[in-house]
Amino acid sequence: MFRRRVGEHWPVRLTALTPRGEPIVLRPLTARDETAFVGVRRDNVDWLSPWDATNPGPDSSVRTFAAMLRSFDEEAAEGRQLPLVIEVAGRLVGQVTLSNITLGSFRSCSAGYWIAQDSAGRGIMPTALATAADHAFTAVSLHRVEVNIRPENTASLAVVRKLALRHEGLRRRLLHIDGAWRDHESFAVTVEELNGGSLRDRLDHPQHQSH
Repeated sequence: MFRRRVGEHWPVRLTALTPRGEPIVLRPLTARDETAFVGVRRDNVDWLSPWDATNPGPDSSVRTFAAMLRSFDEEAAEGRQLPLVIEVAGRLVGQVTLSNITLGSFRSCSAGYWIAQDSAGRGIMPTALATAADHAFTAVSLHRVEVNIRPENTASLAVVRKLALRHEGLRRRLLHIDGAWRDHESFAVTVEELNGGSLRDRLDHPQHQSH
């Protein structure tokens, strides 16, 4: 059954080393994280808000931390999402979420992510995204992971380029971001493109080229 097949992999705790040898942890958000999560989002509002998803509908009020946490837990338990925060040296510095998880003949998901400005550029985000995607390919048996990024978001584009994700083209007015429908560049990788290896391998062997 779909829900049991994906939901059985939650909660999950993943660990990895960045190319610099810095250990990171991917884990579920908990109620104990409220102060740290709210604080890092507040401290990075100018850095993150231009890329944050917004809701154009009538139910567009800001969710409380408790409501967000409840939604994450419910979606993860039902197998539709893998929402993981990124922890470095005991500090919460970002988040990577695999959403819209679908099995059957599709076996695909979308990945989204953010990181605090003072933690960017250290290989943390590419490592976190690769680790989450590799988990999806192995434990969840997905076939494809896609990432959609606004063309203006140079920091986020650098992440997918470091992982040599294949560029699939421009998707017009794809997502509601920062108050309007925005174009996004679409990138993806399938398990076959890894040739029996992992996405994480591409950070250790950067000769891979996207096409």
